[in-house]
Amino acid sequence: MPQRKCASKRLRVDKTRSLANAEKRSQIKKEIKNFRSLVTQGKIDEAKAQLKAVFAKLDRAVSKGILHKNTASRRKSYLSRVLNKKA
Repeated sequence: MPQRKCASKRLRVDKTRSLANAEKRSQIKKEIKNFRSLVTQGKIDEAKAQLKAVFAKLDRAVSKGILHKNTASRRKSYLSRVLNKKA
């Protein structure tokens, strides 16, 4: 239990931000899953458009501090390789 008023507020703020960040990470995972399903179905043009959206979400997450820049870079590289292998 926090001893000070500012510490209790910090707990509340951290909890709120943690939930928001978890939701954003979940959205990124959904976008990636959608991209992978398009690739497996062979819809390469749609997958390329989806890949742009995934890249934008990853970059936004890095700028907000949700993901580390190397994590985003690694995922982008992996997804590019997946697309290039099918195309």
